[in-house]
Amino acid sequence: MQDKKEKMSKEEIQAMKEYMEEIRSGGTKGEDVVLKKINEMPEPDMSMARKIHDIVKKNTPGLVPRLWYGMPAYENKGKVVCFFQPASKFKTRYATLGFTDKANLDEGNMWPTSFALVSITKDEEKRIAFLVKKSVG
Repeated sequence: MQDKKEKMSKEEIQAMKEYMEEIRSGGTKGEDVVLKKINEMPEPDMSMARKIHDIVKKNTPGLVPRLWYGMPAYENKGKVVCFFQPASKFKTRYATLGFTDKANLDEGNMWPTSFALVSITKDEEKRIAFLVKKSVG
């Protein structure tokens, strides 16, 4: 059996380039930077990212908005705890709300760290608020 090397997709390469530019520029933090990125997204990603931003800001004002691999993210004490991956970024059928290992979501030996999003209703807003609060608690 031949050893096949997996290649990165164009979208993955672009995300890495964005991350390297974020590091070089140092301009990755702040609400203005994140809102600018959100406003560049196509719908429905833009609306969902705005809602998530508002939920995070309202429920966990201590989290700092920043870009992370070109995606809106929120950090606590210098470490990213959650991020929004728009469906358009990797041409997937749904957006993702993800949590890093720095988020305090532990539940026994197994717990979810990412959630598929196609829209955000009042029920999802409540669940997202709960998760972001728990992530820093």
